Amino acid sequence: MPSLTALAPDLTERLFARLDARLCAHIDSPVALALSGGGDSMALLALAADWARSRGRRLLALTVDHGLTADSANWTELAGRAARRSGAAWQGLSWNGVKPVSGLPAAARAARHALIAEAARMAGADVVLFAHTADDVRESQWMRQNGSTLGRLSEWSPSPAWPEGRGLMLFRPLLDVARAELRALLTARGLDWIEDPANADLRFARSRARLALGRLSSGGSQVIGAARGLGPCQDWSSAHGVVQVARNAPGRVVSAALVCAGGGDRLPRSDRLQSVTDRLRAGHIFTATLCGARIMADGDKVIVAREPGEFGRRPTSPVALGPGQAVVWDGRFEIETAERGWRVGPAVGRMAQLSPADRAELAPLPPAARAAWPVLIRDGDTAPVLAQRQARVRSLVEGRLALALDQTTHERDLGHAVHGAKPSNALFSCEAFMTDVA
Repeated sequence: MPSLTALAPDLTERLFARLDARLCAHIDSPVALALSGGGDSMALLALAADWARSRGRRLLALTVDHGLTADSANWTELAGRAARRSGAAWQGLSWNGVKPVSGLPAAARAARHALIAEAARMAGADVVLFAHTADDVRESQWMRQNGSTLGRLSEWSPSPAWPEGRGLMLFRPLLDVARAELRALLTARGLDWIEDPANADLRFARSRARLALGRLSSGGSQVIGAARGLGPCQDWSSAHGVVQVARNAPGRVVSAALVCAGGGDRLPRSDRLQSVTDRLRAGHIFTATLCGARIMADGDKVIVAREPGEFGRRPTSPVALGPGQAVVWDGRFEIETAERGWRVGPAVGRMAQLSPADRAELAPLPPAARAAWPVLIRDGDTAPVLAQRQARVRSLVEGRLALALDQTTHERDLGHAVHGAKPSNALFSCEAFMTDVA
């Protein structure tokens, strides 16, 4: 086994090379880092702070106080002191409100991602570092094998928080590093960390996984590889929030298309996704609804668009717009207007009230996409208008799908239009739409 003095230089060199491969040097925007105060994130803080100083970058550490233990405020304070000692800026965040009785780990994880994503975006960061390790990869696999629906950890992936994490990438540079190696680094540097008692609470699947894998590893353990990015995929195209996929597209492409076109944040169940992809590859003509999206397969063309019937099944009030304030509507469009009094809702149920010109503008879209298109409503006005008539409308679907399917591999590519992402203000014709999604 290598000595403690040998571990640190090797780990530093490996991490620096990985950060250099994904991140820019000498730019003003910060790199964010999720800092819990535990050993993994404290080690990443120490290493990332060294990298940031040497590369002329600002580092912003973000700590979420979940309010689940009596010591959580003290832990948050400890994390803040550690961040400031390392030279990083620091911000504490709180998960407020009523906590669920069941499904607490999943709810806490979702809240943590949302809070961190919002704070990172507000600070101007495009990337958040997370300290998941090879041990986390092994534990996640054990949990999936024992019935969990937990997703796979990837080195470079979009934030799962939506719409808070739009345009934001998560970077996990320690997925091939063992927890013990990070603890050795901290010990060698004389740095403290928090040991959360919840990690040993067998009510939680993660704790049971740690116990089971700890027993298995007494004679040596095998580190299971994590996804490092599957490479760009060209089995899809998209415009105006509508996605077209190939019949033989991999399941991950179909899954991402459904989630992004549907505007949600939950992946389809594996059995339902498999059923859809099997029917696609068999050449079946069919229409199905999944993840709030409608998938329409006819001939060689497979179109995925928002399911307008969802607005009836789960009705919501039109969303108010304020001057100069961008609002994410339905998880698919960012809308901003300079005028007061407008509210945004779907065209479904309002199609007959649209002007002939507005109906003609929507004609190139598939019927489902027409009914799910945003329209503006104002008190006192009898007729709704297409959102782009009175507001700046930007489709988020294209950029989100591009990030999900590895169209960007470096920080320098973020924050820019990717794979056809563009404002939807311009009038479009049938020919233009069909060219965009062909």
